[in-house]
Amino acid sequence: MSITIKDVEHVASLARLELSDREKEQFTEQLNAILKYAEQLNALDTDHVEPTSHAMPLVNVMREDAVKPSLPIEKVLLNAPDEEEGQIKVPAVLE
Repeated sequence: MSITIKDVEHVASLARLELSDREKEQFTEQLNAILKYAEQLNALDTDHVEPTSHAMPLVNVMREDAVKPSLPIEKVLLNAPDEEEGQIKVPAVLE
């Protein structure tokens, strides 16, 4: 499978992009290079490779939850653009 300039023009049209002739040629070459590399990867024997969702093992690096006292409401409201009845007031987002 290979990408043609028509394919690049179609995708650019869908994305509402205006590309010069040079850019169309450049993207065609780059996308074909990607597909060629993917074909090389398909040639690899992966029958005895166990499927994984990540190439590297993941480790949770988050800290344990610790209960701490909250900031006093007066201090929190100092950063609020507007305040009403002890709460941060924001513009309405629904009509």
